[in-house]
Amino acid sequence: SLFMFHALLFTAALAAEGHKPSVEGAEPGKWTQDYETALKVASEKNLALMLNFTGSDWCGWCKLMDKNVFAKKEWNSYAKSNLVLVTLDFPKDKSIVPAKWVERNNDLKAKFGVRGYPTYVILDKDGETKLGQLGASKSATPKNFVEQTSDVIFFSESALAAFAKGIPEGKAKDFEKVMASRSKALKQLDKAKAELDVARKPLGEWIKTRPKKNPENDKIYAGFQKDLAPANKKVEEAKKKVSAANDKIKAFK
Repeated sequence: SLFMFHALLFTAALAAEGHKPSVEGAEPGKWTQDYETALKVASEKNLALMLNFTGSDWCGWCKLMDKNVFAKKEWNSYAKSNLVLVTLDFPKDKSIVPAKWVERNNDLKAKFGVRGYPTYVILDKDGETKLGQLGASKSATPKNFVEQTSDVIFFSESALAAFAKGIPEGKAKDFEKVMASRSKALKQLDKAKAELDVARKPLGEWIKTRPKKNPENDKIYAGFQKDLAPANKKVEEAKKKVSAANDKIKAFK
């Protein structure tokens, strides 16, 4: 009937709005471009943040995830209880993003090393601690994307604290040892990343000069990469230690 047709159109419109970000303000489970307010809400509500680096009006993979995951009821229900959602958009239509946030979006893209769209960076409630990163998939569904997201935010400060309370008394000391090992590994990773950032500065300055592609500059670039190798190795070794500690923590589930 005509009534049913219009009802279906209305439902589809609501679904489309489900992942359309608001321009101002933030609340759990709803996408917003207002990063600063989102940080405050995440801290107040003790929730993790998901940063969606997207090209909303041109990126095919982004549109696929919007349609297959973020517009669905199952995802929205999960997100409302677990996440503050932030859209950091890099659209062709420049009117989509308020001018005051364009530079900030670029700064966050650089800060988190985003190289493609979509990239979903998940942060702890402090807005600084990176818990993990997810990407798009043809096979993504609300169910499996919720599972992936849950696996990442399990390692947030609040989630681990809640999990620790449920550890049986006989295993509590072993769990504390693993947590201490993970804390040490995270500090080593932070230190290694800081050292890598310092080591990368000469390369960054050289790239700013826009060197031409030729054999001489290829050698110079190779020299930079060789100099960076020790710092890169430290980062990778620290990541492995964190990953190993995380696996041990999961074993307590």
